[in-house]
This record gives sequence, C-alpha cells and structure tokens, in this order.
Amino acid sequence: MSSCLGLYIEENLIKYAKVSKEKDLIKVESFGIKFYDRIGEAIDQIVAETFSYKIPITINLSEETYQYFYFFSLLNKNDLKKAIETEFESYCHDKGFNRNALETRYALVEDIQEKEKIKAIYISTSKTQINSRIQEFNNNSISNITSLPLAITNLAEYSSKENVLIVNIEENTTVTTIMDNRVYNIDKIEQGTKTILDSINEKENSYSKAYEICKNTTIYTMEGKEILEEEENVYLEDIMPTLYQIVQSVQEIVNNSLENIDRIYITGTGAVINNIDLYFQEYFKNVKCSILKPYFISETVKINIRDYIEVNSAIALAMQGLGYGIRNINFKKPSFSDNLPDWLTMEIGTKTKKNSKSNFSFDLKGTFDTTERWLLRTIITVFSFIIIYSAITMFLKIQTDNKLTEVAQVRDHTESQMALVDKDSQTLNNKTTDYQKMTENLKSYSNSLSENARNKNVIPKLLSEIMYTIPEGVTITSIENTTDRHIVINAQAEKYELLGYFKGNIITEGILSPSTVISTSGIKQDGVIKIVIEGDLPWEKYY
Repeated sequence: MSSCLGLYIEENLIKYAKVSKEKDLIKVESFGIKFYDRIGEAIDQIVAETFSYKIPITINLSEETYQYFYFFSLLNKNDLKKAIETEFESYCHDKGFNRNALETRYALVEDIQEKEKIKAIYISTSKTQINSRIQEFNNNSISNITSLPLAITNLAEYSSKENVLIVNIEENTTVTTIMDNRVYNIDKIEQGTKTILDSINEKENSYSKAYEICKNTTIYTMEGKEILEEEENVYLEDIMPTLYQIVQSVQEIVNNSLENIDRIYITGTGAVINNIDLYFQEYFKNVKCSILKPYFISETVKINIRDYIEVNSAIALAMQGLGYGIRNINFKKPSFSDNLPDWLTMEIGTKTKKNSKSNFSFDLKGTFDTTERWLLRTIITVFSFIIIYSAITMFLKIQTDNKLTEVAQVRDHTESQMALVDKDSQTLNNKTTDYQKMTENLKSYSNSLSENARNKNVIPKLLSEIMYTIPEGVTITSIENTTDRHIVINAQAEKYELLGYFKGNIITEGILSPSTVISTSGIKQDGVIKIVIEGDLPWEKYY
C-alpha cells in the first residue's frame, strides 16, 4: 500500500489530506485544515499529526501562469519539444521575461477546431518561488510540486461525451475546462475566497472565525424562496459581490467556449458556502451545476461528505503524488539524494537492533564480505564523481567569469550610448506633451457632449416607467445612475412580498435588462425592509 500527503497552501491556511492506495482502492486516512502564523511550524505539526515522516509530500504551485501554443501533429517528439521551447522563448522575449529564471512544464492535447494540430498547455513559474517554498519545509522532503488546476481533475469521473468546467474557488479562482475526457484549457480569475475572508477578518479579527462564518452562511436564492433571518444576512455583503464577479467571469468562459458546456463542478473553500450550487444554477439554466465530490468516497461513510469536499484540493494533490492525473508536470527537480538507492541513505556504522532485519552494520574490522566490498566500490565511485564534478564546475566558473567581464564592458558602452539617446528622447517628449494634453482635453469635451445628448431623456423616461409599475406600500428612497447605463434603486416596504413584486415588475416590464437585474436579500430595520435593486437600462428601450 502506497501513501501520499497532499498539502494545499495559502497565505493563512493549509488544507491537508493523507491518501493511501492499494490496487484500485483509494482511502483518505486523515485530513483537516490548519491556520498558521509560521508556516514551518504548521507543516511540522501536520506531518506529526498524520504520521507522514517517510511518505511523499505533494504541494501546489503558486503564482504560476498558463500559455497556449499550437503545432502540427505530424512533428516528431524531438522537433515538437524544440518548437514548444522556441515559442516560449519568443514569448519571454516579447514580454521582457528572463527565461532562465522560470521553471516550466507542459501538457499536450488535440486541438478541437483543427484535428491536424495539437495544443500545448505551457505552465511557468518563478524558480525563486519554488526554492522559497521548499526551504519552508525544513527537514520534510517534498516529492511533488504540481499545478492544482490540473490535479483537481483527479476527483471526478468523466464521460467522453460530456464537456465539464471545474470551478475551484480557493484563495484565487481557477476554471479548468475538460473536453473529450481531457484537460483543454485553464483560466485564472483574480477574485476568490481571499477577498471574502479578508473582509470578514477585518470585522472579526480572526481568520479562522471568518472561515467558519463562510461555512455557516446560506445564500439566498429566488428559486428556493428562502427567507433568512437578519443575523444570517450580516456577512452576505462581504460574500455576494465576490461570488457575483466569479459567476460573471465563468459566464464569459462558457459563452466563449468552442463547445457547449454540459456540467459545472464547484469546489474549493467557496464550495463550503451553503446553496452555492443553487446560486450558480440560477445563472446557468442549461448547465448542470453541482458540488465536486471525490468519486471514490461513498455517501454512506460515517464522516460528513462535506468535510471531505472542504479539503478537495489537498486530496487531489495527494492523488497526483500517487500517480493519478497528467504525468510529467512535477516542478520539483529530484536532488542527488533523491536518486540514491534507499540502502545508501541508511546510517552506516550504527548498531543494529536485536532481531531486526531492516538495518545492517558496516564493520571495518576483519575481512570484507561481498556486500561490504560492493558498498565500498559504490562509495568510491560516488566520491570520484564528486571530485570530477567539482573540477568541471571550477573550470566552467572561470570561463563564466571571463565572459561576464566581457559582457560588463559591452554593457557599460551600451549604457553610455543609451544615455545620449535618453537625452534626445526627453527633448522630443517635452515638445509632444503639450500637444497630447490639448488632444486629450478636446476628446474629453467631445465625449461629455455626446454623453449628455444621449442621456437627456433617459432618466425622465425611466421615472415614468417606474411610476406605473411600483406597487402600493413600496417607497423608493433613491435612484442613482452610477455608471453609463447602470441604475441603482433603493426601495423599502413593510413586507418582503411587496419588494419581491416590485422587483418582478422591473424584470417583466423590461424597465431594466432582465439578465442584469440583481438585488440584495433585504435588511429589516425599525419595522421596514430595505433592499437595493441594480441593473442596466435596455438599449433598445431608452436609446
């Protein structure tokens, strides 16, 4: 039976899961979440609590980026590899990146639009970032550093006829597109639970409490017709704006997809918010939205299935370390000691325990047996290799220093020439600044006149439309045109039903574009219920 410890690491918390595999049977032996101030101490505690001293550890990449390159499938393996590297080097040159400072991996998939082409999903991250994370583990050895958006696909079983999105709402949000049972695209969304937890933490001054508040929050949905108590609505203002931005970004991904999306899985810290799947479903009427559950965990287990879902990212990473998912995306380079056989890393010259067969001693007294002679030859070979390696390194260092001196001389000359160019450029810039200012002022004045002419009759017409649809008992406290066509209406009434009827009239009468209308869940204060209704003016009606 093989085991692996998966650690998903964020700025303030670590999700962990120890997963074992025996043949086709997968088992989560232990799991949990730990909040930390000092990451090294937290990792040591997790390793001790899960008794994972000698098993592989898999962690997630951070701050990685994804690029996509396309090639003809007729290229052989070596030519394809060179072509991919050439494309990335060209990309780095265009962006001004130092290629040598980046660690990279890539995965290949058949292009959907053109079957004779293949698509390279190219992943890159800073070598400094990887080394910094490795140093945080002290004496605990990392065996695998991998891309979480790729590893998260290990948790579900797919049909070849089904196109799937996995929306992983963690510190930041990633969307993994799976087509024909293969990862086809990865999109990163800047919004995630970090924004939500930071906002709640400012009020509660406790990151762990902010996390628990998210777990105990229920999202109000129109279809469910749930009426939440005021106490449960306190933190929705911290949660809903971020979720709305995420949903809008996912909608854009779905709309731009080359194929129809059949299913959306939701996972990550965001999945612990109650009714988040129903919230997604309201925006994706023709797509099945559900929480991602590890396929190998039965609903009949004694532990609540939601507890497993909470650490999905850690479970997925552990499965990647056990050999599941896409191969060759490990960003951890094996060290010299990693490549040594197990017997060579054992202690030599220590006393063996009585009746123990797992250790052995190496005695320098008397004649050597076959094993000892073999071991001595191996040690001599290793030391010889180290000496040769050191000599080559010394020679290369001398040659490198000479080249660096030459480069420094060329650089100094170039910098002096660039200084002269900068002086001439500054003179030219001074001449063009006044012209640019005059041009910008003219454009601003022209845009202002156009906007005023366009909006001249919009607000009176909007007020007229609302006057004929507002039910008795509903009071509008303010109407504001915030940006462009966006309207914010503050309304209040003594009953939820009146406000709901008013919102429904706005949608059915087309006063605001139905697809853009959203509202807060309602706050009751001094016997009056207040809500905010937002939406965009329909172009065809008002303009």
